[in-house]
Amino acid sequence: MPDLSQELIEQVKDSLNEKRALQIVGGGSKSFMGRNVTAQPLMVNEHSGVVSYEPVELVLTVRAGTSLAEIEQTLAGHNQELAFEPPRFGGHATIGGTLACNQSGPGRPWLGSVRDHVLGVKLINGKAEHLNFGGQVMKNVAGYDVSRLQAGAMGTLGVMTEISLKVLPKAEAVQTLCWNMTAKEALQFMNEQAGSSKPITAACWVAGELYIRFSGARAAVEATVKQWQANTRQVDETIWQKLAERELSWFQPEKPLWRFSVNSAVDMGAIDDEAILDWGGAQRWYQGEADKAELEALARQAGGQVQLFSGGNRQDEVMHELPVAVQMLQRRVKQSFDPEAIFNPGRLYSWM
Repeated sequence: MPDLSQELIEQVKDSLNEKRALQIVGGGSKSFMGRNVTAQPLMVNEHSGVVSYEPVELVLTVRAGTSLAEIEQTLAGHNQELAFEPPRFGGHATIGGTLACNQSGPGRPWLGSVRDHVLGVKLINGKAEHLNFGGQVMKNVAGYDVSRLQAGAMGTLGVMTEISLKVLPKAEAVQTLCWNMTAKEALQFMNEQAGSSKPITAACWVAGELYIRFSGARAAVEATVKQWQANTRQVDETIWQKLAERELSWFQPEKPLWRFSVNSAVDMGAIDDEAILDWGGAQRWYQGEADKAELEALARQAGGQVQLFSGGNRQDEVMHELPVAVQMLQRRVKQSFDPEAIFNPGRLYSWM
């Protein structure tokens, strides 16, 4: 695949000269996230391909437009994987969009997020400068951690051109058990087991059923399943991919989808009974028409935040309202990277 870095830099320069905003587009699989943006598309999807891969060092560097499917195919040849289990969104998701939108799968509390696996990035800033942050080693403490700052920035800080990632070997064995229980019982059980030595790598509750995945050494997985198999049933592992892709029958595309990120042990009452409790209770999906301010108040009481993940009015604010001091800090960071505000204006917040 060709390296289109210079072409992307020239397009950013042209936008600066013409004072024209840009909407960064990879595979387009996550265009439903964030607020609506009206700007000229800057296509990054053809800037793809593996730059370097060191299986022994567990390090992969790829161009930002590289699809997750291509990355997974490359890693599979060495029995390795992206441990943060990013959703593929129909096979169109790219690694740049995955990092920009901070997308991680059901194993997030145990295996880490995309942010935790990023080692370095190359970025075109709002001055059309091509900058290099981080590196290609596990430990890199030089300078500010700008690489991880891109997680969840939704392209508002610049155009990522290359991303270096930590990869891991695939688990030797994977099994999932299912219990019938209430949401309240599931929250208590998941939090009781969170600190145990059992090889848990995912836990969620959906419509009266608790699912727990065990991954790792075969002996450890089989011993745990044998210990817990009473009053349970084993289920197909595809449930975790369907959950990550929002393909379970519980998800209704016509309804607004809200994502809570809260204290995993907090009981949110009626919300929990109608929600999916993911990440051991730390991430909760709720669907339906609701007042954002009321949900934000509930989220704060539960020690976290809420966002309108998909659907609903994408012209209004969709992210949790930030304190004034944090807004000021966000504006200063944006100004440092993108002084003319040409990248994805308003995608994250209306004021950014």
